[in-house]
Amino acid sequence: MIDVKQVSKYYSNNKKAVDDLSFSVRQGELFGFLGPNGAGKTTTIRMMIGLLQPTEGEITINNLSVQRNKKQVQEDIGVVFELPNLYLRSSIRDNLKLFGDLHNVSNARIDEVLDSLQLLERQNDKVSSLSKGWKQRVLIARALLHQPKVLFLDEPTSGLDPNTTALIRGFINNFKQEGTTIVLTTHDMHEADELCDRVGIMCNGKLAALDDPSKLKSTHGKRELQVEYNRDGLAVKETWPVDDVETAKSVYQLMSSQQMISMHTKEASLGDVFAVLTGSELS
Repeated sequence: MIDVKQVSKYYSNNKKAVDDLSFSVRQGELFGFLGPNGAGKTTTIRMMIGLLQPTEGEITINNLSVQRNKKQVQEDIGVVFELPNLYLRSSIRDNLKLFGDLHNVSNARIDEVLDSLQLLERQNDKVSSLSKGWKQRVLIARALLHQPKVLFLDEPTSGLDPNTTALIRGFINNFKQEGTTIVLTTHDMHEADELCDRVGIMCNGKLAALDDPSKLKSTHGKRELQVEYNRDGLAVKETWPVDDVETAKSVYQLMSSQQMISMHTKEASLGDVFAVLTGSELS
């Protein structure tokens, strides 16, 4: 569905924001971009949706060149930016109606999308009265009106409370189940692990790694055992490598002497993987 071929983006100071980037996204896949601010992921997204022109390389969506067929491509995509760009003095419905008219979307389709995102009861509320979480729902609804083949989500749950975050993630999962191809940028490692089929970890404009989350963690992470045991009447906590002969001996010794209080394994996280690959940490 998406093919990025040897794409680079230079700015006037000759700085490379994106450096010879190549990857593809399959139809129906939920693909995640991970990386800190300045890694190049937002610049890449802006080139993919036609807001920026690559200095080198080519991007195709649904077999159409973004550079040469921008209007056609934009009819196939929906975009949700991190910062809300809605008409605050208008109602939820009027915001959707205005966008829908640009794409010849019927009132029935507007009703369908309002219902799917649980917005029907508040459709006449002015956007200015909404919390950030409700505005995020309106943004997603607007992006889905014309039934895009590809949905781009830039930090869709940033700054939201846990309940609203869970709700938005549930909506995203539903879109994926319906066959929508989704590209997600996020700083939230739990979100990427929970939602994404594959993730690309970006650093300094390059892809440091690209695979599904479980494979990245097993390949680049390290498994550890966190133990708490009694030593001279004091509770001591330590972390040992799981795949180490000495760990097995120490655990056996503590259990035999009834010094063990608790133990559990600590699996590698995507944040751990990023630190290993780039020497940096994600939030």
